[in-house]
This record gives sequence, structure tokens and C-alpha cells, in this order.
Amino acid sequence: MSELTVNNLYLDYGSGASANPILKGVSMQLQRGEVVALLGPSGSGKTTLLRAVAGLESPKAGRINIGERVVFEGTQNGARTLEMPAEQRNLGLVFQSYALWPHKTVADNVGYGLVLRKMNKSEIGERVKKVLGQLGLGHLGERFPHQLSGGQQQRVAIARALVYNPPVILLDEPLSNLDAKLREEARAFLRELIVRLGLSALMVTHDQAEAMAISDRILLLNNGKIEQQGSPQSMYQTPDTLFTAEFMGSNNRLPGKVLQRDGQRVTLQVEGGTVQGFARGGNNGTDVIGIVRLEQVRISDTQSDNAIRLPLSTCMYLGDRWECLFHSGGHDSVGLRAYAAQRLAPGDYWLQLPQDSLWVF
Repeated sequence: MSELTVNNLYLDYGSGASANPILKGVSMQLQRGEVVALLGPSGSGKTTLLRAVAGLESPKAGRINIGERVVFEGTQNGARTLEMPAEQRNLGLVFQSYALWPHKTVADNVGYGLVLRKMNKSEIGERVKKVLGQLGLGHLGERFPHQLSGGQQQRVAIARALVYNPPVILLDEPLSNLDAKLREEARAFLRELIVRLGLSALMVTHDQAEAMAISDRILLLNNGKIEQQGSPQSMYQTPDTLFTAEFMGSNNRLPGKVLQRDGQRVTLQVEGGTVQGFARGGNNGTDVIGIVRLEQVRISDTQSDNAIRLPLSTCMYLGDRWECLFHSGGHDSVGLRAYAAQRLAPGDYWLQLPQDSLWVF
């Protein structure tokens, strides 16, 4: 069953000739027990879509359903036939800033929404105790937000969103305020929590690694439209467009010219030599872009198949590996990066680009 359905949603900022379109006909579904990540660059519309679902932004047209309830409906001429207020949508929302009351204890922060719903005090206490226990915060109920770590504050914000058992929880960049180390730990905690509790969640993030780690499905937005959607594996391994290929993962971009086509096999001229790749995206022209992930490039000091020869420019230590940059040094030349197990000596190297992993757009 679909917990959330968005159909052909439009949203503008401003009006008339000065209107700035943000969402341009977005449609999506969130199934029960599913985690969907809204991924995309700044300005793509992902946070606006989340806020429209929450009732914090007013769309121009389209339809939003939470379960079987219609919470928004409007026509293309801007007439709104239904717009349910945010407080009536019964959605859990975790803000990027956490938005905790500094003068209230953890327990009071978590239970505040239940107080507004005029629930009796004993039931509020039971629900707060249960959700704090689920998130490992049972011993912190009497503390204040300033006495907590960043990770603990994040858990309090999640507990507050979960305490009244909403059908959908909305997460707006939930890990962005944490430092790099804590962010990795919180990512694992959040995924485990979502699976354990069987939550239905819609999460906004600009971090593709975070989206792949936590979500069951990714919606990649580009300029107010869905560029591509699918499982994290399909988005990473089989991108349909150049935008998707470049946004997901760490890549090398190789401008080239097509010399020959044989079905989806393409022979192209790139800086440093001639290589074969796999056509994607439907570009049948002569000028194309080759994309290859850094982890797919193989480095050799002897000539290899489907490889180009470039001099080593520099190596950077990443802890578990080295990232090496190869560059011919010309003014208009394009560098190529690859991973190595150890630091390389100066000199020229052959960089092998597997045919199926060199995508041509």
C-alpha cells in the first residue's frame, strides 16, 4: 500500500511574469516500510518537495495523498480545491537544525506534540518513555539539549517525530549538522532504526553516499523534475543520463569524438589515445562525453588493452588507498584520476578503461 502519493506537483515562488518555477510536474510514491531519498544539487527542488508534502509550502497545482487522505489538490490555473494544514497531516518531521526547545528537557521536547494534541499525561509519559528507549535515550530524559552531543540531539529530534506513530516520517538533511566521523555512525544507526521499526520515510539529502546507504529507492531531482529514480544499485551502476552518471559516485569526465559505432559499442578518440566504450543516453552525434568511475580505472606501467597513456601529476593519501592524478600538462588537457594501493613513482602510466565501465553520453 502507498503511504504517500504525489501526482504532477507544480510549485512556483512569486507570481505572474516574475514567478520562479521550483517544481515542474513531480510525481512519486512512497510504499509502506520503504525509505525514499530525495537527492539532487542545491536548487533542484528536493527540500521544496518535502516541505510541500509536510504542508509548509503551498503548491500551485497537483495532488498529494497521505494514505487514502487527500491533503492537497489544485489545478493548473492556481485554484486550490483542498489544502490541509500541516498540523492535520499527522506527519513526523525532523528538521535540519533539529529545532529543539532549549528550555525544555529531552522528555518534554519529545512529548510536546502530544501535549498539543491534548493527550492525557500518563499516556504521554508512556509514549515518551517507549520511544526514548527505542532510540537509546532512556537515561537522558531529564537532560536539556545543551547537555547533549550532536548525535544525541539528532536522536531526540527523531524521537519527537516518532512519538505519535505517524504514517510517514520526513527527514530534511538529518545528518548534515554532524561531523564526518559521527555522520558515518549516525547513518548506520538511522538505517538500522528505520528497518527495525518498519518506518516509511522520505529523506532529503545532497550526499549521494548517504542516500545510497540509507534508502531503498532514490529520486534524483534536476531543475525541478525527476531525472531518474530507482534502487541505489541501479542508479549507481546503470545511469540513464549524463547528469545521473556524473552526480552519482566519483568520476572521470572525458570529452571525445566518435570514430566508429557498432550497436552500443563505440570507438572514440580521447586525450591520450583511442578507446572503446558503451553508449548510454541516446547521443548519436560525433562529440560525446565519456564517464568512468575512479574505482574502475586500472593503472599499469606496461601497455594494456583499451588504455591511454598519461604522465603522473600527483598522488594524495586517503588512508586506505592513494588517489592519483594523471595529466598531460596541456592548457586544454583533461586530467584523469584513479586509485592505487600505494604511492606511485613519477613517470608515464597506462590507464585501462574497461569497455563496459566507460559510458558514452
